[in-house]
Amino acid sequence: MAHYKAAEWKREQFQRYLEKLDVLDTLTKVLVALHEEPEKPNSALDFLKHRLGAATPENAEIQLLRLALAGMKEKYEATVEENKKLKAKFAQYELPQEEKRAE
Repeated sequence: MAHYKAAEWKREQFQRYLEKLDVLDTLTKVLVALHEEPEKPNSALDFLKHRLGAATPENAEIQLLRLALAGMKEKYEATVEENKKLKAKFAQYELPQEEKRAE
């Protein structure tokens, strides 16, 4: 009997926690919106994710972002390499430390 009360107490605590953060209210609203949708979506889970703001980007969008990222990485590496070369070239034209002090 004590185990039942402990489990019941935990369930009530969790329910209060969800109510405090408006989780139950939000989920209820989203489920009602799904119920009232005239044309039911093919994926109810995607509908719920979208309505909750957790929609995932489409695969094509992800692929485009990955390609853009790869391009940016290549540009970055090329810029770093160019920077190294320019620093080396600049170092050739710099006055040695002793000459700078003498001036």
